[in-house]
Amino acid sequence: MTPRCEWCGTDPLYVAYHDEEWGVPAHDDRHLFEMLVLEGAQAGLSWLTILRKREAYRRAFAGFDAETVAAWSEADVARLLADAGIVRNRLKIESAIRNARGVLTIREEFGSLDAYLWRFVDHPPRQNGWRSLAEVPARTEQSDAMSRDLKRRGFNFVGSTICYAFMQAVGMVNDHTVHCHRYDDIRKLSAGGSAP
Repeated sequence: MTPRCEWCGTDPLYVAYHDEEWGVPAHDDRHLFEMLVLEGAQAGLSWLTILRKREAYRRAFAGFDAETVAAWSEADVARLLADAGIVRNRLKIESAIRNARGVLTIREEFGSLDAYLWRFVDHPPRQNGWRSLAEVPARTEQSDAMSRDLKRRGFNFVGSTICYAFMQAVGMVNDHTVHCHRYDDIRKLSAGGSAP
């Protein structure tokens, strides 16, 4: 049996996410915005619930095009609240729109969301060496700093725990446990090599 991180279980969707996406360094602004929205939507729910709704989120949120989402109004909030494919929580929906506006402001200042976010780890991904899930932190100094700065910029659903989950997902940190078959692959990717 292929060794994997304890958290991913056996659900095929979860296993595919773990094996193909989680922890891979991401630099595409659209994908980064998507992951910010999805991590915020996940608050209080399981990540598997969000993964199952991901395609519906992509349709509902215009492929996570920040410019499009930033222009949405109360009518769009009402439309999204009627969409059974996503988490129909007004605060989370309004937060995604507000955060899209924040992304546009960040791009004006830093050139890209990517350039802004990766500053919190000084750009190269941090390589951890956890032996078990129990060792993996829920937050770090870097996620605290990211959370504080995003909140200062008007973002919502960006607490430190959410920010750290985001950092793990987009490969800003390699939190695959050392026994996991993806640990070395991600380490090589992070060093600029190639991995399966």
